[in-house]
Amino acid sequence: MPTGSFRGWGRENRKNSIRGVRHFIIHPNHQALHFGAVETQPKKKLTLALLSGGISSEREVSLSSGNQVYEALDKAKYDILRYDPKTDLPRLVADAPRIDAALIILHGSFGEDGTVQGLMELLGVPYQGSGVLGSAVAMNKVAAKRLYQQAGLPIPDYVVARSGDGLDPGAVVKRLGLPLVIKPVAGGSSVGITLVRRPEGLRAAVEAAWQHDPSVLIEVYIQGTEITGGVIGNEALEALPIIEIIPDMSREFFDYTAKYMPGATQEICPARIDPALTAEAQRLAMAAHRTLFCRGYSRTDMMLRGRDIFVLETNTIPGMTATSLLPQAARSAGLSFSRLLDRLIDLSLEGRCERR
Repeated sequence: MPTGSFRGWGRENRKNSIRGVRHFIIHPNHQALHFGAVETQPKKKLTLALLSGGISSEREVSLSSGNQVYEALDKAKYDILRYDPKTDLPRLVADAPRIDAALIILHGSFGEDGTVQGLMELLGVPYQGSGVLGSAVAMNKVAAKRLYQQAGLPIPDYVVARSGDGLDPGAVVKRLGLPLVIKPVAGGSSVGITLVRRPEGLRAAVEAAWQHDPSVLIEVYIQGTEITGGVIGNEALEALPIIEIIPDMSREFFDYTAKYMPGATQEICPARIDPALTAEAQRLAMAAHRTLFCRGYSRTDMMLRGRDIFVLETNTIPGMTATSLLPQAARSAGLSFSRLLDRLIDLSLEGRCERR
């Protein structure tokens, strides 16, 4: 596997701090990865900026992820500086000259949408994950769906309702049928999402979603099995094992509570699907990653109905607690949470040229 070019790094400690090159090999059944490592002795610890918190509706999730990432990072390899963008941006800017790389563990607006990524670009600080473009288009569900469609990826049918344009529930139901999923266009962690089964519930659900975003996605609900596929890599991509998501019987779909309440969801990795469906789900996850100009890593959520797979959305900064979906998939592939973070940091430095 290509390991990328490290030419153009401007600071000596970045050149000398590579911990090793890890090689990913997909097994023939596409359900597990083997991770080997060729280690070199680090000459100097990297100084990392760890960003969590922020000002979005997903602040608490971000803080939890940031705390667990901090605990998992190898303190023998990294000097870690923590920042909450809600209060610490001036300090981050002042510290930028001594920061080797950043871990952006932010979710939602002003963190996952390209804004903080743009700040890192201006400061010349490498960071894990997608850049400004990939972060922005993945965060906007309508932009992402249009790119999915252009790339030929299968998606549920949808319409967009804007708060200033009014809403004709009858016309929407006539076009899309029922049930429907109502989602704010920009947002994550299932915040503001409602499942509508009856026509009379549509207006209230859309108006509730408008409280989070003036543009709302109204999407055909796919009855089936929810699966998710993680991807790691920059130019050369590797698919992680597929995870099957089974919400508690008391919940109709994988909502905010199902995602974050212990015991509310059963997650099975690898998913209980045959090798052909596994390969197709992994192909779609990698195709979605490339289609949205992602980098480093991503996790694409999909619905499986019979033999058909529908792409729902791609997360450029998926949850990063030890039990979150992407770390679960990595662990199933033989990569611990700590080594996953090492890998993401390596990828943040791979091929990035200093811009100071």
